[in-house]
Amino acid sequence: MNGSEKLSAFHMSILVFMTQFGVVIFMLPQMLSKTFGTNGWIVLPGYGLIVIINLLLIGAVYKLGKGKSIFDILEHAIPRMLLMPLYLFLVGVWAMLGCLVGKEYVLIFQMLAFPTTNPMVFKLVMDVLIFWLMIKGLYNISKAATMFFWFSVWMLLLVFFFYGDFSFSRLTPFFLKGGTGSLSDFVGIYSAYLGYELVLLTFTSTDAKTKFLRSSIIGSLLTTVFYTYICFVAFGFLSPKQLNRMLYPLLDLMAYIKFPFVERLESLFYGFFLFTTVLTVVMYLWSAKETGRRIFPKMKENVLAGVIVLLTYIVAYIPDTLSDVQTWLKMFSTVECVIAFTLPLLLIIVLVLARKKVASA
Repeated sequence: MNGSEKLSAFHMSILVFMTQFGVVIFMLPQMLSKTFGTNGWIVLPGYGLIVIINLLLIGAVYKLGKGKSIFDILEHAIPRMLLMPLYLFLVGVWAMLGCLVGKEYVLIFQMLAFPTTNPMVFKLVMDVLIFWLMIKGLYNISKAATMFFWFSVWMLLLVFFFYGDFSFSRLTPFFLKGGTGSLSDFVGIYSAYLGYELVLLTFTSTDAKTKFLRSSIIGSLLTTVFYTYICFVAFGFLSPKQLNRMLYPLLDLMAYIKFPFVERLESLFYGFFLFTTVLTVVMYLWSAKETGRRIFPKMKENVLAGVIVLLTYIVAYIPDTLSDVQTWLKMFSTVECVIAFTLPLLLIIVLVLARKKVASA
């Protein structure tokens, strides 16, 4: 990336939104209904607030570190050899999240449209596109995110089709009654917001015009608004029993839309979610590649990107059912939730101690 190719504020906001927003929206109403009960949609702004608190921590790292790379911050205070286990751990988690998000998408797509086709064929095609974007760098990834955003955001207009059968009586006058969620379920819903934490690796691609913290918060707020609006409509269109019974309520809602000249519209609409899925996977694998460069500094970027994509493609063969993929995804998402909060805190501690050392010298 050239020094002049810094992310604009708009590109930064869209990049955060497209990284967060994904296939989980298809099951989010069911997750909310089971975990929180009636009117579970109302908790989503609370989750959005937690994300903003986390982004404020990341913003503190950005300000204290004056926009320096998080790897430079760590290596300034800790020998690189001691950081290798941390780097390997981050590469593993981010690569696996990218792998599993992609595999989940293709398995659902296979179930909807091509039940007799090997899902790894779709995964191979997706990974070729992902590799191509990875080697183009973050600036071009952000431009692709903006293009993908305009390709897919129009689908929000489909919600108007449900207004005719929307009923406030289905929302019921009760709030958060009948939920049976555990702590892991609460964390599972928070995983729908993950992706924002990857802005930690974009520091060197920003400048004052990017308005890093504000742009990141705007992107995350956009995700919260979209999630809340869609889930609110789902809770008013489907009864609590229906929500608890359906695995993918949003797909069932899409099946409700009928045109005389097109059949199985839910498959077509689901296909447009390829754009958000690709961006999410690209950002996780790109983050794994950027971290991997610290482990293998002499390896060419394109080669490292190819190795990561190839390894994740091979690993994707292991969880061969949707339930297996979702079990793995839940486990790695829980780990990522911990990383999202602890990594900024570690960086803040390192920066504060470094400042005290300079002040006392």
